[in-house]
This record gives sequence, C-alpha cells and structure tokens, in this order.
Amino acid sequence: MKANAASVEDMLDRLLPVHDTPEAQVITAMRYASLGGGKRIRPFLVMQSAGLFNVQEGRALRAAAAIEMVHCYSLVHDDLPAMDDDDLRRGRPTTHIEFDEATAILAGDALLTKAFEVMADTDTHPDGRVRADLCLALAKAAGDHGMVGGQMLDLVAEKTGRQLDIPEITRLQRMKTGMLIAVSCEIGAILGKASEHAQHMLDHYAHDIGLAFQIADDLLDVEGDAEVVGKKTGKDAARGKATFVSLLGVSQARDQARILADQAAEHLDLFGEKATLLKELARFIVTRAA
Repeated sequence: MKANAASVEDMLDRLLPVHDTPEAQVITAMRYASLGGGKRIRPFLVMQSAGLFNVQEGRALRAAAAIEMVHCYSLVHDDLPAMDDDDLRRGRPTTHIEFDEATAILAGDALLTKAFEVMADTDTHPDGRVRADLCLALAKAAGDHGMVGGQMLDLVAEKTGRQLDIPEITRLQRMKTGMLIAVSCEIGAILGKASEHAQHMLDHYAHDIGLAFQIADDLLDVEGDAEVVGKKTGKDAARGKATFVSLLGVSQARDQARILADQAAEHLDLFGEKATLLKELARFIVTRAA
C-alpha cells in the first residue's frame, strides 16, 4: 500500500502542475487537498483490480489518481462549516482553514472536474467506449444516487433528528462511502474489459468491504486516538448520530466487520493468487488504527 500510495502521489503531482498564472491559488489548494497524506485505499483497489486483468500500469495509475481526486474533493466539501465543520484532516488543517472557504469550495469543484478530464483522456485508454464507460461509472458512483445522495441522506437525518435503523444506515453508507469504493474495483474491470461474471465477483467483494470500511470508521470514531486517526474522534456521539456502533454495540459491530471482510475475500477465489493483496486488504480494513 505504501508503494502504491507513492506511485499515486507521483501521478497526482504530475497531473496537478502549478504555473505562474492568476488561477494558481486554486491549483495550490487542489494539491494541498490531494497530496501528502491518506492511505490511498481507493487507488489501491483500482490498481489491484486492474492487475487482475493485466491492465497497463500507466493507464491504471491515471484512473487511480482520478478516483483519489474525487475522494479528496468529497473530503474538502465534507469538512466545510456548512457540512461537518472539521478543522483537522490527515493530521493537518483542513483546506478551508489553510486557505479560506471560497477557495476550498473551488478546489473541491476543480478536483471533481479534473477527475473526469483524466478519465476521458486517451492516455487513460485508447478505446473511446472504455473511456465513456469509465466516466459513466464514476458519475453514477459520485452523483445524486451515489456519494452525494448518501451525504444528503446523512444531513437530512441529522437536521431532523431522526434515528435511522440498520437497513437505513446500510443504504446511506452504501451510497455515501461504499459506491466510490465499489467503482474503484469496477474501474479496474472496465479498463481490463473483464467478463460479466468477473465484474460481478468484484462488485460483491467491493460491496462487502465498503460496509466493513464504514463499520471500522464508526469504531475508530468511538475508540480511536485522534492523533493516530488524523481527525477528531467522538463526533458521531456528540451529534447524536445513529451509526453501526451505536445500534449494534462495539463488540457486535466489530464481529460484523470481520464477517464482511471474510465474506469479501471469498468472492475473489475465482482470481486465485492474483487476488491475494485484495484479500489481505479486506482484513486490513477492519483492523486498521487510522
């Protein structure tokens, strides 16, 4: 993962050059938001899933960087005062604290837009149909019935004070967190022109690790060390938000995350040894400390 993160970091650095132009401020903020931190789990999923189908590394890296741009844009906007109002991300000031709110909004907008520019470029894939499929999959995962829609459900629940039940939280997190994780696997399959059956197995894997990831995040919010996690903890309880942990309890939530991780790994048996790191990632997700 460290090696993958370094490669993705290098690609992001190349895709976001700063020039001596009046708009350099927003590019500097884009770089601040996307470089120098994070586990790069989503790009890792892109690279490993692409590897299952022998996709050229350079193409996969570009797609992985695009996915990370979308993820980082979402973090920039989530941290704004109008949303989660956070002042710490990845162990340093959030983008709107380091710059200002207007610049942070523009930086997030630009990262999202840049991601589609990268996906649509012939350097990512020479086949126009593949590039179109990449953009369509990413748009669905990030949009109104995906990540953005999930964030809206979260905001509505918080504003109304309505306590969600397990099926509702599962749907919310499937949209808010899980769909970007799922599309990271799907993108590798699209780049590799994978069979429908192979794509289905990856989809099942991604669905399970997406939920496991969110449960682990909920556990870190309850039990994690803010200095290690790199952001404030205890936020969900302070806001009275219903989470997997608040409804299931710490012990049952942890057990459920482990079950999901084991189940996810089983979906990859089709790919043999090529899927070893993806299987290990499923287990890492539920044991991580940050």
